[in-house]
Amino acid sequence: MGTTPSRNKIDFEIVIKTGDVKGAGTDSNVYCCLIDCKGNKSRDLLLDVKWRNDFEKGSIDLFKIRNVPNIGKLESIELWRDDKGINDDWYLEYAQVKQITGVLANDLVNESILCNGFRYPKSNKNVNDNIFKNFLLPFPCHRWIKANKKYVLYAYDSLLPQFDPRTEQRKEELEDKKNKYAFSESSAGMPRRVANCPREENFSNDYKWDILGRKIKLLAQSKLTRLLTSDKWNSLDNFLHIYKGTFDIPHGYYNWDSDVKFGEQRLRGCNPTLIQLCTKVPDNFAVSNEMVGPFLDGSTFDMAIEKKEIFWVNLGFLDNLCCKNARKICSPMALFHAKKNGDLIPIAIQLFQEPSSINPVFLPSDPPYTWMLAKMYFNNADCAVHQSCTHLGFTHLVCESACVTVHQTLSPSHPVYRLLAPHFLYLIAINSLAVEKLLAPDGWIDITMTMGVCGLMEILKRKWINWRLDRDGWLPNDIKNRGVGDTTILKNYMYRDDGLLIHEVILKYVTEVLTTVYDTPEKLKEDYEIQNWAFCLTDEANGAGIKGVFGNGKFEELEDLIKTVSSVIFLGSVGHASANFCQYDEYAFPPNYPAIMNGEVPTSKAPYTLEDVIAQLPDKQTTLNIMVVTKILSDRGTNPLGDFEVQYQYNPDAIAAVQRFRRNLADVSFKIKERNKGLKNPYPYLDPEEVPNAISI
Repeated sequence: MGTTPSRNKIDFEIVIKTGDVKGAGTDSNVYCCLIDCKGNKSRDLLLDVKWRNDFEKGSIDLFKIRNVPNIGKLESIELWRDDKGINDDWYLEYAQVKQITGVLANDLVNESILCNGFRYPKSNKNVNDNIFKNFLLPFPCHRWIKANKKYVLYAYDSLLPQFDPRTEQRKEELEDKKNKYAFSESSAGMPRRVANCPREENFSNDYKWDILGRKIKLLAQSKLTRLLTSDKWNSLDNFLHIYKGTFDIPHGYYNWDSDVKFGEQRLRGCNPTLIQLCTKVPDNFAVSNEMVGPFLDGSTFDMAIEKKEIFWVNLGFLDNLCCKNARKICSPMALFHAKKNGDLIPIAIQLFQEPSSINPVFLPSDPPYTWMLAKMYFNNADCAVHQSCTHLGFTHLVCESACVTVHQTLSPSHPVYRLLAPHFLYLIAINSLAVEKLLAPDGWIDITMTMGVCGLMEILKRKWINWRLDRDGWLPNDIKNRGVGDTTILKNYMYRDDGLLIHEVILKYVTEVLTTVYDTPEKLKEDYEIQNWAFCLTDEANGAGIKGVFGNGKFEELEDLIKTVSSVIFLGSVGHASANFCQYDEYAFPPNYPAIMNGEVPTSKAPYTLEDVIAQLPDKQTTLNIMVVTKILSDRGTNPLGDFEVQYQYNPDAIAAVQRFRRNLADVSFKIKERNKGLKNPYPYLDPEEVPNAISI
């Protein structure tokens, strides 16, 4: 039982964190009521310090409370505001309450608490009462507080709906969010997007994501505005004059014309998800044993296939693609041989699907610049797939679809919402900005990429129809399905090796959190919010319509939920990092990875010259556009994986899991750094210290 408080003594300290989102602050009067586990309530407490402007965006305010009636073990609080501020909604991130008097110290918690980074069991006799007296009991919120509406918050606020007394509050807020997070009707045939960007999704500091503004600033800093002309390049050496200041020489500049580098791009470039084992060459690929035999180190083609040394990429789905301004893009196929030293070497390229006299199979023995152009046109097609699918479609947009369904079906108090929320930070905002700026008519994609926006959308539609979360979005199955898991044959596949390490850590983290939440099968089956999420993910009529969601619309087995959550986190962190952060290194030297080609596709093996190759490159202005935007896109927008910008997890078990998650990621980071020390060309892009929590650029 408590003691009678003194009028002069501080009984409680209440800490309020206003969210760091646009429009979060308020000038309204804010009130709080404290409620103990027996339902006893304090008086209505006005939270106000007269000399201070409280509740500003991103601020943390402390209020010292006196003269409060006896309150036992604190269980929940009520928070509300009046309508003093017109259209002045308030976004509350969390409240924390320190109980100074009124209860025995050990009554502040149930089984255990987390204090100063350590978990203290209630029965621990070595814990001093002073530790408990300084304990701030958290009441996370992450909600807009509307005028004259009382919001009940529970300690840790991580409750399954069937155990939450606030049934009506959760129902009302989900109905409201279904309207705010409604799916757009204009995204048919692609991953579905939100109709309008809700205000809580907007950037707190718009300047960081102002692509046009940053582009102008970068140009001014680098003094490269003189290149804003349509002049053609005269030689490859001229490119060295534009790499200065913030524009380092991209890695793609070095050895770009070598077959080894071309093979490396399949394993550690922007688009490392297409290479697959070749078990049989299709009839429309007019390659023969005689053609490729000389490049197989004394082996025959059939023997190399039998030994699983032959890999290929087939971009047949680009056939007959309608591009911007009637440009032509190839639909190529390429064969690669995995050498014993770890190199992956191209041995044949056919630029279109149907063999003919004007569609030959190009070989490494062809005239050097003819072979070079064949590789460049292959990479030009690969670029189109990278930006359409690997980057935009299967990270940005798939994760947005998942994000929207989470908001439509899961209360912010739901443990799975709290688990996923850090990995959706700024996602919808950056997608909205990308559509507005980069995918606008005559915008960056139209200007700098062969396929243009119309081609990009068509490529994505052609691939989305067969995309599955349980195959393409689950890395172990993706590796197995493509036949690229043998590390003794296909070596130096950094995307696979580093990705699998982090995938295992993510899976372990999600498993630890969710097995604690759903410690009995009944809790999962009776969780109607999580079952609604499962259905919404797969619902093609009104939901996201994602194929291959584990459980197929029902989470009857905990493993299906764990895999689904893990997949979403992986795609938004590791999947996006692999596709995004090497863009400047790959694209900024156009011959290495040409986004656009200005010329005719080779139709014979007639010799070309270096001048012929240079003539097909984008002009100086287009090159500069490519450099600047890929430089901006290659920046990190949020904290490294596990270092969350906004804390959503407050439950002691979940916090302990987060700490183990960070330690395991640090172990992976150490392994990758040690590996990279011995590499001539390091692969840093999937070092966990370089992988952000969310897609925010």
